Amino acid sequence: MKISKRGDIPPFIVMDVMKAAAEHEAAGEGVLHMEVGQPSTPAPKGVVAAAKQALDGDVLGYTLATGIEPLRRRIARHYRDFYGVEIPAERICVTTGSSAGFLLTFLAAFDPGDKVAILRPGYPCYRNILGALDIEAVEVPVGAESRFQPTLDMLEAAGGSALDGLLIASPANPTGSMLREDELRRILDYCRHNSIRYISDEIYHGITYGEAAATAAAFDDTAVVINSFSKYYSMTGWRLGWMVLPEDMLRPVERLAQNLFISAPSLAQHAAVAAFECGEELDGNVNRYARNRELLLAELPKAGLDEFAPADGAFYIYADVRKFTNDALAFCAQMLEQTGIAATPGNDFDPVDGASYIRFSFAGSTEDMAEACRRLRGWLGDS
Repeated sequence: MKISKRGDIPPFIVMDVMKAAAEHEAAGEGVLHMEVGQPSTPAPKGVVAAAKQALDGDVLGYTLATGIEPLRRRIARHYRDFYGVEIPAERICVTTGSSAGFLLTFLAAFDPGDKVAILRPGYPCYRNILGALDIEAVEVPVGAESRFQPTLDMLEAAGGSALDGLLIASPANPTGSMLREDELRRILDYCRHNSIRYISDEIYHGITYGEAAATAAAFDDTAVVINSFSKYYSMTGWRLGWMVLPEDMLRPVERLAQNLFISAPSLAQHAAVAAFECGEELDGNVNRYARNRELLLAELPKAGLDEFAPADGAFYIYADVRKFTNDALAFCAQMLEQTGIAATPGNDFDPVDGASYIRFSFAGSTEDMAEACRRLRGWLGDS
């Protein structure tokens, strides 16, 4: 029987690492989880209470494809309160996680054969989803010289005006690097001038260490902004995200969402309205990430891991391991086996140079981060 070539895409390696870590735990072996990009904290108390109320109220039927009106209005208010930007609720589309947002955006904005620039290293699912849709992912290599974000010269070298789209995450996965506001403005101007659709992945907004992240929605109403309740709001398993859409994409995205998803999970939508009132609890999570970050930045160099991307936001350290290995896949497997530390090889984020890097997530407890540093010092000190 025929099998479509659309499924012939690389695996999401971090999921394989999670599986290996789960097998170690099933065998009774303790694991320090630094592989998965999700908070170790539960959903905010207010969200859980709202979910219970929704269950009691039996309001869990289908919703509009673009989301329930109270949630769309509350998201629009968030842009006014947090960024000082007025966004009509009509331009908000609630999605089944940011993953659905990317799929809907790619389907609505691009045709097979179009060229969309993405950063390397970067979130692997961008490349893999684009590939499954027969859209060409044009990789823009970034590194320490540009703080792992692109310059206009890099975009020109990647195709410039021949590009149909550009997707940038800020803060980024796996590096944690951020575009400064002036850099974002220049890139948005470049995209407008060259008729390039800009897609801004903002799912780590709220998790920054110093300067707050700027939203593309403040400067360009032709850009697509994608966000999620998974990271800052600590709601990964609730599978809920949102998009800020330009006017010309409203109806195309709505039609696609109707046919592909019907609607995002109803329970999650009703509960998520309360998430925006839980800032004190959520900022407490970010304070813990900040402590974990400072701990790793201080302690990893003592284990010989002293070159990494600038962790401006998110909860990752993207570390150069070339002094220890040129095979990050084998290195991470050995590290899990010998130390009980699960981390993600850079191959997941960069198919060219990623074998020289690993990503540590510091979303876990501070105690686990300290113990991981202790084990790494002992393990790499013997290397």
